[in-house]
Amino acid sequence: MDTTYDVRLYALDIYQGKRVTTYWVVWRVAGRRWKEPFRDEPMATRFLADLTSAVSRGEAFDVETGRPVSMARKAVSSVTWYSAACTYADSKWQRSAATTRRTRAEALSALTLAMLADSRGRPDEAMLRHTLQRYAFNPSRRHHPDRPPEVAAALAWLETHTRKVSALAKPDVLRSVLDSLTVRLDGTPRASSVVSRWRKILNAFLENAVERKLLPTNPLPALKWSVPKTSHTVDRRSVANPLQARTLLVGVSQIQRSGPRLVAFFACLYFAALRPEEAANLAKHHLSLPAEGWGELHLSGAAPHAGKDWTDTGTHRERRQLKQRAVGESRTVPCPPELTAYLHWHIEQFGTAPDGRLFRGERNEDELPKGTVNRYWRLARKAVLAPDAYASP
Repeated sequence: MDTTYDVRLYALDIYQGKRVTTYWVVWRVAGRRWKEPFRDEPMATRFLADLTSAVSRGEAFDVETGRPVSMARKAVSSVTWYSAACTYADSKWQRSAATTRRTRAEALSALTLAMLADSRGRPDEAMLRHTLQRYAFNPSRRHHPDRPPEVAAALAWLETHTRKVSALAKPDVLRSVLDSLTVRLDGTPRASSVVSRWRKILNAFLENAVERKLLPTNPLPALKWSVPKTSHTVDRRSVANPLQARTLLVGVSQIQRSGPRLVAFFACLYFAALRPEEAANLAKHHLSLPAEGWGELHLSGAAPHAGKDWTDTGTHRERRQLKQRAVGESRTVPCPPELTAYLHWHIEQFGTAPDGRLFRGERNEDELPKGTVNRYWRLARKAVLAPDAYASP
């Protein structure tokens, strides 16, 4: 904390508006001018008296906050988890991918439930979780004037019912919060990959809290707590064998109305091992295909599904660079003969979107709906797989 004794106080600055009179307390700290408004003159006078008393005691002032050190420390120690979490989410919003925004909100929602101070006046559980996951850590929705009244009430309740950020400096509190991340709502263990991801987000929040001087140090590295072990073994039951994959593609093609439109999409996932978001962004100019035989797919971007609440454009998918690559970087993928045939057939039957994309919804030319993809894959699995294979992961 940078402090100074270079402080100068001024008389109250009274502004008389048409409806309201505002009393401004004005002072300077290390040459920087500070102003604090009050609607009530006694409150303004009391605040000015507190500043005057601090100067008389020879107390240093914090250069960053403009307040006496004792007042600044009190303000920092009183910051709640919810307030700090909202500030953190807002500060990261602009430079984050839409899927990252959503993942961060999911983690902060779970952490907020673990940081609740009491349950007096607690909103309905389903409404509270809905508010946390869809509104609390989404700045555009949190402040939206048309948000439902019950959501506004839940947000107001959260503002006063979470513990202070400083509580996380206590090992028992921090351990309890981390333990809560390992259990799902139904009491079953949460996937270790999710726990690990959420722990990283908590660590980033704590580093931000240290930077904002809400905590003296990050307490997480010193805590003896580890993420539940992750299995890195691939369950062979979850991987389609060649016969199953080709049978599933035939099954998709036979499901009306959108099934035929999705066959080449699923073929890209199987034959070229594309990520779903890469296949969703595949356009005709990305293809380098002979009439038949081996070709190449030149991938330059992806369109991951995040949901319209998390994208800047209001669409469900966000156009961005390839995963783990810089903007403008591309990668080339071999295209086997079978996939070459599927892609030629798809373009012949359905053409492309105005921007050249191969895959889009039957009624939604702008993007390929994730719900449609998932629904037709489930229908195909149920239609063509034996009961034991259908029941497998």
